[in-house]
Formats: sequence, structure tokens, C-alpha cells
Amino acid sequence: MHKTIIIGTGPAGLTAAIYLARANMEPLVIEGWQPGGQLTTTTEVENFPGFPEGILGSELMSNMRKQAQRFGATFKTGSVKSVDLSKRPYTLEVEGLGELQAESIIISTGASAKYMGVPGEQDNIGRGVSTCATCDGFFFRGKKIIVVGGGDSAMEEAGFLTRFASEVRLVHRRDELRASKIMQDRAQANEKISWSLNRTPLEIVAGDKGLQGLRVRNNETGEEELLAADGVFVAIGHTPNTGFLGGQIDTDEQGYILVKPGTSETNIPGVYACGDVQDHTYRQAITAAGSGCMAALDCERFLEAEAHKNASITV
Repeated sequence: MHKTIIIGTGPAGLTAAIYLARANMEPLVIEGWQPGGQLTTTTEVENFPGFPEGILGSELMSNMRKQAQRFGATFKTGSVKSVDLSKRPYTLEVEGLGELQAESIIISTGASAKYMGVPGEQDNIGRGVSTCATCDGFFFRGKKIIVVGGGDSAMEEAGFLTRFASEVRLVHRRDELRASKIMQDRAQANEKISWSLNRTPLEIVAGDKGLQGLRVRNNETGEEELLAADGVFVAIGHTPNTGFLGGQIDTDEQGYILVKPGTSETNIPGVYACGDVQDHTYRQAITAAGSGCMAALDCERFLEAEAHKNASITV
């Protein structure tokens, strides 16, 4: 029996682990097959406070993990297949670890960026291919950038990237955008943004000197062309990693976990959510870490209240 099990090891989960471990709660952290979350796919992080020269994403996550271990957090590798939240203690079925039970759970499984699924894409993540303009836009100052997508996120990313890039080309596979009219109007009014609509992405092309561009097919003519670019930002959405919950926790229409305002509390007592799995707005390492702190403090108070209640019943 564990007091708390934390599912996920991104900035949110590791921050929660640090706080709970320092409170002598001895949390068990279940790290999946890609420990560290999306930051492990980022080369350099320059916007996390305390690192004026920047830090590698993998190094930041490694340091946070070591910090949690130093205070007594335990880490085990496995994939949570399902949970039973119908009664406490809660039960987790973990591939590779079997059945585990906990008095409380912190869910920090994040959200996975959707990718195009074309050749060269995965090979060049962190080498010119990105899913986060706020994280990586600075590295493309004065460069040519392609943004792939047709929704509000793509319009927002393209607009943000014009602060750094010499040119931003927006590529969408349809001839009409899905974005709201106000977001479309804003992007179309930006002189730095050019448009390649009705184009299907085929391949990320890279050479010895780095990224060369995106090869696309014109859906009207069938002709293929290489759109030159130094960076390609994929902005076709994110999917929260909540499938293992089996619908037991309230989510919004996109699948993001709903928490009570100003807290990390879900609709299930003793179950908390932090990081990108409940945040479709900011999706930053620092906001994830902050919500991880909230989840740890909320969880600690819950366990203390339960212990006090049980002690009173015993007396």
C-alpha cells in the first residue's frame, strides 16, 4: 500500500514528487517508457527560471528526478494500463509491475503532440522540427519557418513566430482553414505570413547542413514541390494521455482532465491532476511544475485530513 502514486515524470510529476518526498510521504512515481515527458525531445530550454545560459531538456528532467530521489521518492518503470477509482484504496494495473494500491493518486501523464507521420519528421525533432513555438521560436531568429496546421493553434503559433522569423509560411492540407474567423483575419493581416493551402505534407527534407524544408503535394495539380525552410513547426493539436482512466474522471470535450477552480482536485476525492493533462492553454514546463506543486500540497492536505479523521474514529 502506497500513500501516493504519481503517474508521469514530466516537470509536473517530478515537482509533485519533490514536494511529497520532502513531506515524508514517500511517493511512488510510475515513469513510462519515455521518462521525462516532452522536454526530453527538446534540445535546449532557455525559458525555465534559474538557468541564464539555458539547459538541455533531458538534463533538466534528470536533475529534477535526482532531486526527488534525494528526498525519498521511489521510481519504477511501467505503463499504467487501467485504474479502479470506485473505492479507496485505489488500484492501478501497471504493465511490468502488476497490481498496485494507493490512498491517493496524482495524474501527470501530459498530452502528446500530434505529428504528421511523414518521413524525416521524427528524425529531426529538436533539429528543426518542433511542436512548441514558445519553446523554440527564439532559435529561428531571421530564419524561414513553416507552420503546419489550419486551426486556432496554428494561427497563434504562426503569429508568434513572426516575432523572430524572416518569413512564416502556413501549410494546410485543405483549401479552407478550421480556425475561428478572428484568428484567420489576424493571421491574414500579418505581412510576414504567406500561405500554401491545399497542400499535403509528404516529407521533412534535411541534409548535412540541417533542415532544408518540407516536401508537399499540390492537391489540385498533383505536383510535388519542396518548400524551403530552416524550421517546421507542427501545430495540428495535442491529445491528452487519459485513455487508461476509462472515463472515470471528468474531462472536457477534448479529453483534458477537469480540476476544481484554483486547485488540482478532480471529481474523485484523493485523485489530482497536474501538468499538460489538465492544461490545454499554456503547456509550458514552468506552469506544469507549478501545478505539480499544487497537486502535492493538495494531496498532502487530503492525506493529513484522512489520517486525522481515522484517528478520531478510532478514539
